[in-house]
Amino acid sequence: MATTSLEQHAPVTGLRWWREVGWRHVVGIVMIAVCVLPLLYVISASLNPNGTLTGSNKLFRTASLANYTELASTDFAKWGVNSLVICTATALGTVFMGAAAAYAFSRFRFSGRRGSLTALLLIQMFPQMLAFVAIFLLLLSVGTVFPALGLNSQLGLIAVYLGGALGVNTFLMYGFFNTVPRELDEAAKIDGASHAQIFFTIILRLVAPILAVVGLLSFVSAYGEFVVAKVVLQRVENYTLAVGLYVWASDERNAPWGLFAAAAVLAAIPVVLLFQFLQRYIVGGLIAGSVKG
Repeated sequence: MATTSLEQHAPVTGLRWWREVGWRHVVGIVMIAVCVLPLLYVISASLNPNGTLTGSNKLFRTASLANYTELASTDFAKWGVNSLVICTATALGTVFMGAAAAYAFSRFRFSGRRGSLTALLLIQMFPQMLAFVAIFLLLLSVGTVFPALGLNSQLGLIAVYLGGALGVNTFLMYGFFNTVPRELDEAAKIDGASHAQIFFTIILRLVAPILAVVGLLSFVSAYGEFVVAKVVLQRVENYTLAVGLYVWASDERNAPWGLFAAAAVLAAIPVVLLFQFLQRYIVGGLIAGSVKG
């Protein structure tokens, strides 16, 4: 018995170690390199004052903040504000609309409930970019009556984003809402609470992790979306970061690659900060759910 115990706890070495453990280290190192090298290349290109990508093949051969300084004389700051306004409004609207729809489907029983859920999912299987021609014609017509919702309008772009936000997000929240015991609703109703009070004061607090996930995904999706934004926003001062940076890089011969790289580095900061801010809510919710009886 003693010999068997020692054999079980003996360290794995040689060919057996490579077969059981070693190859995982190799895969991990390769994946880290695949993820980190593009980031290092972009940062190196942003610090290269020559403004060419081929001149940045040697990482950090030169280091200068000239590209970052030159961004102050461009529309980068205005595009960044436009992106933050549009993406924040889209994320908040998506969370509210998705939570309200998920609450209705989870707590109420009405005819056509399952059919509506299925229809929402099927409709959202087709991305918005397939309908950009219809979106353009629709906003062109709406703009003649309500200019604030027409073309070249940030509010119009937000409305387009929110129009396609219900399907998958409602399904995602619906499953999480079902995990909240209905006894909480019944106890609140006995105390005289209305559906609105139950929804805003009880349910939303209990489903905060899924709200953070949906808000994060919605923000990131709108932040990097290009096709619909390019169709709706046609004036330079109304561009988002995605559209503005595309315009910079569209000219292959005269593109300011140094500015483009510097702008890409700065544009990634809000997303990274948002991930860091919401991470504790997401992880905290998952931990709390794992020990829940």
